[in-house]
Amino acid sequence: MKVVVIGGTGLIGSKVVGKLSEHGHEAVAAAPNTGVNTLTGEGLAEVLEGASVVVDVSNSPSFEDQAVMDFFRTSTTNLLKAEAEAGVKHHVALSVVGTERLQESGYFRAKQAQEELIKASGVPFSIVHATQFFEFMKGIADLSTEGDTVRLAPVKIQPIYSGDVAAAVGRTAVGAPVNGVVEVAGPDEFQLDELLRKALAAKNDPRTVVTDPHAPYSGAELKETTLLPGPDARIAETRFADWVAQQQ
Repeated sequence: MKVVVIGGTGLIGSKVVGKLSEHGHEAVAAAPNTGVNTLTGEGLAEVLEGASVVVDVSNSPSFEDQAVMDFFRTSTTNLLKAEAEAGVKHHVALSVVGTERLQESGYFRAKQAQEELIKASGVPFSIVHATQFFEFMKGIADLSTEGDTVRLAPVKIQPIYSGDVAAAVGRTAVGAPVNGVVEVAGPDEFQLDELLRKALAAKNDPRTVVTDPHAPYSGAELKETTLLPGPDARIAETRFADWVAQQQ
């Protein structure tokens, strides 16, 4: 089948395109650098012609509160309208485990708005909620850094390898729409502050991680289980320690 991957040249999108292509599907990477812009609508009608499925793994170029809200609202609205006109049968979007519990954060308010637009669109859909990627550990540290100190809450997290996220998105794309949420997570549970100590040490990053129960995460205060998936989550295979070893 023809599957259009919005954000198909990025970390997850390029892997999704690769995995779908390996399984014989016509996977098309759609992004501004391929002439498809969901904010302006440029190229959307053309790329969706004949598509059975659209996978949206795009992300906002700015994480400032208003900018990220504008991005997800505008791009999702344009995309869903174009899908309805093209007769697309399945919309798959990548979102984040705990989105509905992180509404103090401008980023997660925008992701929640995206999900609500999808649910109200009338296009059959599946939303994949993934835990944080191994590759984003440095990004989490950067968001929580003041000077040489990284302040993080001692809460639980179950991170996942980006390749396993892409595999889950690909499987969802070629399956029937669930008209709901599918959760995926890595195999191991960590404490966030301790995990970041390991991640920074592995990169010889000199910053000091300080445990602070009130440290915000993307602007939201965390409870112990905010970032954890539910009991029905699909558990991926790649372990963080093995991934770190491969990065050395």
